[in-house]
Amino acid sequence: MELYREVRVACGNGMTQREAARHFNISRDSVRKMLSYSTPPGYRRQAPVRRPKLDAFVSTIDHWLDEDVKVPRKQRHTAKRVFDRLRDECGFTGGYTIIKDYMREREQRRQEVFVPLSHPPGHAQADFGEAMVVIGGVEQKARFFVLDLPHSDGCYVRAYPAAVAEAWVDGHIHAFAFFGAVPQSIVYDNDRCLVAKILPDGTRKRAALFSGFLSHYLIRDRYGRPGKGNDKGNVEGLVGYARRNFMVPIPRFATWDAFNAWLEEQCRKRQHDRLRGESETIGERLQRDLAAMRPLPAAPFDACDQASAKVTAQSLVRYKTNDYSVPVAYGHQDVWVRGYVDAVVIGCRGEIIARHPRCWEREDVVFDPLHYLPLIEQKINALDQAAPLQGWDLPGEFATLRRLMEARM
Repeated sequence: MELYREVRVACGNGMTQREAARHFNISRDSVRKMLSYSTPPGYRRQAPVRRPKLDAFVSTIDHWLDEDVKVPRKQRHTAKRVFDRLRDECGFTGGYTIIKDYMREREQRRQEVFVPLSHPPGHAQADFGEAMVVIGGVEQKARFFVLDLPHSDGCYVRAYPAAVAEAWVDGHIHAFAFFGAVPQSIVYDNDRCLVAKILPDGTRKRAALFSGFLSHYLIRDRYGRPGKGNDKGNVEGLVGYARRNFMVPIPRFATWDAFNAWLEEQCRKRQHDRLRGESETIGERLQRDLAAMRPLPAAPFDACDQASAKVTAQSLVRYKTNDYSVPVAYGHQDVWVRGYVDAVVIGCRGEIIARHPRCWEREDVVFDPLHYLPLIEQKINALDQAAPLQGWDLPGEFATLRRLMEARM
């Protein structure tokens, strides 16, 4: 840079280009370039790099890398592996560096470029994330639902034991109640709880429970491209934000309800934040979102999975790999089952006959000992060995039953 200045000043004071070249010990071409540019222009390649040893193998490399898209990420070709295969299988005589440079340039050409987006008020994005939590003293993986309003960055987060369809719908219902309104549209990924099938023309066949939910709230559903999380980048970022800010250190709560009440409070506190590049707080911008959203319907959607079953000889009903007890009077009868995120409700015809906490284990049995009281009264010898009574802190009725039964023996 200093030489540029000296040459330009000298020539500006009357020194010829020939004299400047001799005086500064540089070529006249360099003097001419220095007079054309006030600062060094840098090297400019006039033609693409020629790789005569590689050109014949480019189509082979591209084919291998295109096929890699179909295999797990950790089993894809590295530059070293491409070099080894070309040398061993194709007679390649070039060096490793040109392979590495070509693959780097190829990846740069293929990287996606994004358009900055402006989000109108009244629309949302939804997704699920995962984090470790301790609930009731048990460390486990929580799946947390996130609803984001991109215009204002308002958010709602709610945690569940599993990311099933009932949790998706239940999360929406609590989010709508939290905001007091319903978004005009929501962007989703293609989760199997929501989308049963993507048809050849690109339209989605929705899962039954999710379709009923959309109909109830009159929401227009939109979907990102498969494998393209950036199509709903706001909520993807919010999932990470919630994990880093709401779940570090690992949350510890007595119940899921207590944890979710705390998460709601964090979402309210966040509304006082002013994000980078914004002159208003999240809460101030949220008012425009709420003004553009629909009012809540008269009643919320019933967020449950529906199934039918038959009561076994042991007065049990199987739902999602687990067995739940019902009163023995309904043995061998057909019943209906409603699976909520926190409860399993069983009914016969128009009557509810049993309600249990939802079990998220597999192949477990959930008993209510009171369901078996009439049968145990008839089968006196079963009292001490009845599985429904094992490990239970039995209510007082069983002490009375035991005294009456022992009096008969």
